[in-house]
Amino acid sequence: MQTSFNRIGLFIRKDDPVMENAVVQVCKFLESQSVRLYTNEPLSFLPALQVLSVHDFPEHCDLTIAIGGDGTMLSASRALAGSNLPIVGINVGRLGFLADVTLPNLEQQLQLILSGHYRDDSRFLLEASINDVKGSAGIAMNDVVIHAHQRLQMIEFETYINGRFLNSQRADGLVIATPTGSTAYAMSAGGPILDVDLDAIVLTSVCPHTLSNRPLVIAASSQIDIMLSEHNTTTAMVTCDGRAGHLLQPGDTMRVVRHSDRIRLLHLENHDHYSILRAKLEWGRKLTC
Repeated sequence: MQTSFNRIGLFIRKDDPVMENAVVQVCKFLESQSVRLYTNEPLSFLPALQVLSVHDFPEHCDLTIAIGGDGTMLSASRALAGSNLPIVGINVGRLGFLADVTLPNLEQQLQLILSGHYRDDSRFLLEASINDVKGSAGIAMNDVVIHAHQRLQMIEFETYINGRFLNSQRADGLVIATPTGSTAYAMSAGGPILDVDLDAIVLTSVCPHTLSNRPLVIAASSQIDIMLSEHNTTTAMVTCDGRAGHLLQPGDTMRVVRHSDRIRLLHLENHDHYSILRAKLEWGRKLTC
């Protein structure tokens, strides 16, 4: 078999015993294809596998395979942003929106990708900053969220788009999501599902204290500023893709813009995002009387 992917980095989130069978299965198949393998984590059950920092993958690998699910894909994507190193996701467990290679069909699906039968998919990221310190709050592939810190109470904030005042509101929080992340927290908060090819961002309030509040879709090139009102009696927190966040004090401003780097994902040629939506959201289930 001819392949341009001769050096493959396996991205795994820690030495999780639940992942052991999946990782062994993937390694066994890839070794049969005579490719060189690396991993970002030392594995007690595969001690001979060479370990590399994920940040060194672009120099030593032609392809990254993320084993786990969408959370693993998000972690790999953030770490490899801007490298142009393609990422393939192998889903272990529940159906994922990003990781679409499955363990039962692993050999057939991976062999197709290794032999060049795949679709290239480019996704953009968001970058969040606090008080004009570039990138200080991190980057996100799914969403940037501002929410109350520690206490279960509403926060008061003002939103500006490209320097123009949009609104002031009291809510449990605000989700700023990419099309990739529109099926995550933003959807749970009542936001719309965006087609992944759209160059857009959706702003969705979490439990707003007004019935007139609605989700807003804006151009991905927009600059979004959220100013935490000085009237707040508690701090707020900014989280990127649900990771440990950064504190906002009353009077602080968070800025969100499209990140300069993009992510390159590889899918099977017959990948159909709408079929994944139907399966995940049970849209295809027949109605019974």
